Amino acid sequence: MNDRVQLYLFNGKGFHSNDTRVAVQENGKNILPPAYGSDLGAFIKLNSKLVCQTAIWFLWMGQEFIYVGDEGVVESGGESRRFGYDMSVRFECWKHVFFDLDLNLASPRSIGVPASEKYIPLAPVFTSIGGLTFKSTKNVNGSIRYRYMTDRPANEQYSLTAQGYFILDATLRYTQLKWEVGMTIQNLLNSKWKETQFDTESKLQNESHPVSEIHFTPGSPFFLKLNFNLFF
Repeated sequence: MNDRVQLYLFNGKGFHSNDTRVAVQENGKNILPPAYGSDLGAFIKLNSKLVCQTAIWFLWMGQEFIYVGDEGVVESGGESRRFGYDMSVRFECWKHVFFDLDLNLASPRSIGVPASEKYIPLAPVFTSIGGLTFKSTKNVNGSIRYRYMTDRPANEQYSLTAQGYFILDATLRYTQLKWEVGMTIQNLLNSKWKETQFDTESKLQNESHPVSEIHFTPGSPFFLKLNFNLFF
């Protein structure tokens, strides 16, 4: 439209696959189902230091592959559709200090199934990343960044919830022409979080019947790493 606002509309077709084991299970047939998507959005430059991108989108897939933790396989989940909203912001707060923010909102649902089983297990509903980055003229740079995921369904009925998390990381580096020294901190707040989560049926020795519950991999705790690099 002008040098500050640009509108766009993208439409496309692709293919969807998230596990090569499907090729074996299906004997090489129907392993790359089609995916159709559309984006309607805008780039907005509010001033010389602030840029924003926003979009609404839609995605239809001919086949949704769902991991089954009980058997360690991937099974067909049928057709699915997603629509959502994305927003990105880039801002130069002060000289050498930059802020960025990404927000992603989605509504994923299965198609052609009973209303009580319409949820797509573990499909993200709301995610966000962002942070502050510092870049000085004296070879010092660093950042403090977060990543966030809200709670989401762990199964088709949403009878179990995969818990969300908020993790904060930080880096600091000093760089010269032939060497660099730095520090990285993962999970700065030492938050307790679940990284990989699945609805899995299991039975303990003292249980009379199998129970479907969340099985998970614990997320990394506070971790400090120092590094030294030589450039050749």
